[in-house]
Amino acid sequence: MERDRRSGPAVRRLLAGLTATLLAVPGITALSSAARAADAGPALNGGFESGLDGWTCTPTAKTVTSPVHGGTAALQATPAGSDNAQCARTVSVQPDSQYTLSGYVRGSYVYLGASGTGTTDTSAWTQSAADWQQLTTTFRTGAATTEVTVYTHGWYGTGAYYADDISLTGPPGTPGQQPPATPAGLKTGTVTATTVDLSWSPVTGATGYAVYRDGTKVQAATGTSTTVTGLTPATAYSFQVAAVNAAGESAKSAAAVATTAADPGGPGNGQNPGLPAHALVGYLHASFANGSGYTRMADVPDSWDVIDLAFGEPTSVTSGDIRFNRCPVTECPGVESDADFKAAIKAKQAAGKKVLISIGGQNGQVQLTTTAARDTFVSSVSKIIDGYGLDGLDIDFEGHSLSLDAGDTDFRNPTTPVIVNLISALKTLKARYGGKFVLTMAPETFFVQMGYQYYGTGKWGGQDPRCGAYLPVIHALRDDLTLLHVQDYNSGPIMGLDNQYHSMGGADFHIAMTDMLLTGFPVAGDTTRVFPPLRPDQVGIGMPASTQAGNGYVAPAEVTRTLDCLTRKTGCGSYTTHGTWPGLRGLMTWSINWDRFGDWQFQKNFDAYFG
Repeated sequence: MERDRRSGPAVRRLLAGLTATLLAVPGITALSSAARAADAGPALNGGFESGLDGWTCTPTAKTVTSPVHGGTAALQATPAGSDNAQCARTVSVQPDSQYTLSGYVRGSYVYLGASGTGTTDTSAWTQSAADWQQLTTTFRTGAATTEVTVYTHGWYGTGAYYADDISLTGPPGTPGQQPPATPAGLKTGTVTATTVDLSWSPVTGATGYAVYRDGTKVQAATGTSTTVTGLTPATAYSFQVAAVNAAGESAKSAAAVATTAADPGGPGNGQNPGLPAHALVGYLHASFANGSGYTRMADVPDSWDVIDLAFGEPTSVTSGDIRFNRCPVTECPGVESDADFKAAIKAKQAAGKKVLISIGGQNGQVQLTTTAARDTFVSSVSKIIDGYGLDGLDIDFEGHSLSLDAGDTDFRNPTTPVIVNLISALKTLKARYGGKFVLTMAPETFFVQMGYQYYGTGKWGGQDPRCGAYLPVIHALRDDLTLLHVQDYNSGPIMGLDNQYHSMGGADFHIAMTDMLLTGFPVAGDTTRVFPPLRPDQVGIGMPASTQAGNGYVAPAEVTRTLDCLTRKTGCGSYTTHGTWPGLRGLMTWSINWDRFGDWQFQKNFDAYFG
C-alpha cells in the first residue's frame, strides 16, 4: 500500500524487469506420457485420433477434424504471449539405438524434435508450410537412455499451426519401461466443506500417482490415498487418478464424484469469523497523513466491514519489533485522542465490524530472519492487538520483505528463513487468539500470481527472488486465512491461465487475477506443483479507490463488470473464467481516506451492487 501517489522505485524496477524478459520466457516443458511399445517402434497417438491422450500440451491445443493429413483428426495449437504452444510426450526407447522421427505440419515456423536423447538432441522445422509438409529428423540414443521426449511447437505471435501423423520408428522400448496400468477402485471417503479424501487400489510397477480434479492435475501422491484440499463448499467435483512410473502416466481411472459440504461459516469458525456474505475492506490512514486528509475512526461509514489500521511498522527491518504510532496532531489536524480512538473501535465492533492492525506497507519492510525476530514479532503484535482491543492482523509485506532463497522451489515445503519464521509467527498468533481471530493478507500481484511462471526459477526481473514468494505463506495458512485480497494495482502485466498477459486499467485484469486464485495453477509451469484454489469466501479483490490512490484505478462500471463476470459469468469480455463464484467475499480498497476524498464512489458502488 502506498503512503502517497508515487509508485516507488521497487515498482519501477519490477516493470522494467518484466519488459526486458517477456520475449525470453520459455515454453511449457512439463511432460507426461502414456507411451507404449509396438512392433514398428513406440506408439505415439501421433495421428491424434484419441484426442490429446498421452500428450502434454499448451492450454491452446486441441484436436480438429479439418484440416487433417490422415485419419479424422489433427493437432491445432496457437502460440500466445510467451507460450510457443508446445505439445510433448515421453516414450520408451532402447539404449544405443537409431530412431527416425517424422510428422506432417502446416503453418509458419513449426518445429518437430526430440530431447533427452542422451546424445545430441535434434529437431526439424519449416518457416512456412501453406499445405501439409513432412518434417523428418534422426537421432541415436545414448548408452543409458531408456526414454526420450518428442515434441512439436510453433513460434511466438505466428498464429495457429497443425501437426498430424507423427511417428517414431526404431526398436521398441526396453521391457519394464512402459507406463503402468490404469488404477482401479477409486472411491471417495470423508468429505468436508473444503476437502475430499480419495483412495484407490495399488498398481504394480507404479512409483506414484497423479490426482486429477475436473480433468486438471492438482497433486501427486506416493501411496494409494490422498486428501484433496482447497475446495469450494457445496460444489460437485469429479476426481480421477493415473499411475506413474519412469515411462510416464497411465490412462486416467474411472471418475469418482463428490459434493463438498455447505460452508460452515459463522462467528468463531476461524475461516469466516462473523463476516457478512459480501464484505467491504478498507485501509484507514491511522499513523500518517497524505493528500487524502485524516479520517477519524468514528467517521468511517457503516458500509466498511473490515477496517485495517495502516500501519504497524518495525523499529528496524530485521528486529521483528512492531510499533503502532498514531498520527500526531501536528501532522493530522483533527486527530482524536487515544481514548476516543479506542472507544470508536469498540463501537465499530459492537456494530459487527472488524478492526485489524495492518503490518508493513510501502515503507515498513519486515524480515524475520531469525527465530528471535519471530518471537519478538509475536509479542509486539500481540501488545498492539491487546492494547487497542483489535480483532486480528493484516499482513501487508511489500518490497523485499519476502524473497526466496536459492533452492527454495517447493511452496509446500519452504526453506527460506523469513518465510518459515513468518508462517510460524502467524500460526502462533492464531493459536493464541483462537477461532475469532481475523487474519488477512494483501500481497502485490508479483508476490502471488507471478508464481504461475517464475516461482523459484530466478528467471524473472534480473533474478528477482520475490516472484510468488507469498505462495508458501498463503498455502501454509490457508485453513486459518480469513481473507486474501491481492493488490491488483501498481502492477506490471501478469500472465493469466489463458497464457495471455493482462494489464491494469480494466475489468479483464481483475477477472484474470482472481480466476487464478479461485481455480488454482501450476507453479512455474510444473504440473506436479499445483497451487490449490482458495475458497471464494476467502478472496477479495484489491483496487484503488481513486485515481490519486494508485496506478490501476478502474471506473465503477469496470468494477461492476468484474463482479458480474466472477459471480454471475456475465459480461466477461476477452477472458473466460474457469468457474462462477457467487460466494466471492468482496472488495478491498486503498483506501478509506482516498474514497472519502473522492466522495465515497467506491463504497457507493459496492453498496449498490451487493445491497
